[in-house]
Amino acid sequence: MRCPWCNADDDRVVDSRPADGGLAIRRRRECAGCARRYTTFERVEDVGLVVVKRDGSKDVFDRDKVIGSVMKAIKNRPVTVDQVHAVVDRVEERVRRKGPEVSSQQIGVEVLAGLAKLDQVAYMRFASVYKDFQEITDFERELGVLQKKAPAKRRPS
Repeated sequence: MRCPWCNADDDRVVDSRPADGGLAIRRRRECAGCARRYTTFERVEDVGLVVVKRDGSKDVFDRDKVIGSVMKAIKNRPVTVDQVHAVVDRVEERVRRKGPEVSSQQIGVEVLAGLAKLDQVAYMRFASVYKDFQEITDFERELGVLQKKAPAKRRPS
């Protein structure tokens, strides 16, 4: 580590402690050249995630694309932006665990799982595009699948 004042690369660590809720290490350093102290932070570098599309092409995972597609599905629904970000956080976490390469289908399945718990109408909207519905029977089939996953809420009588 180079000193920000004298540019010397000889220093010693005076103090280390966790930072950002354990996501980083904060280090106080003392330069051997000028004896000034400075702070550095050490973080784990994000592992790149590559999406393999249906046609076989590859693209870097783009969280904003997932957010955009979920936002379209929840339009005019009682869902907050924070809830959308929570769903996308879960999707990203789950696909990152699967490895450095994931298929677009795996991402779609994870989004559907999150939307099924969040809002059934948004789920159907997303499914209609993701699964390329062509006929009304496609909607009926998917509605049957959704109803099996989450029993309908009873209305007060």
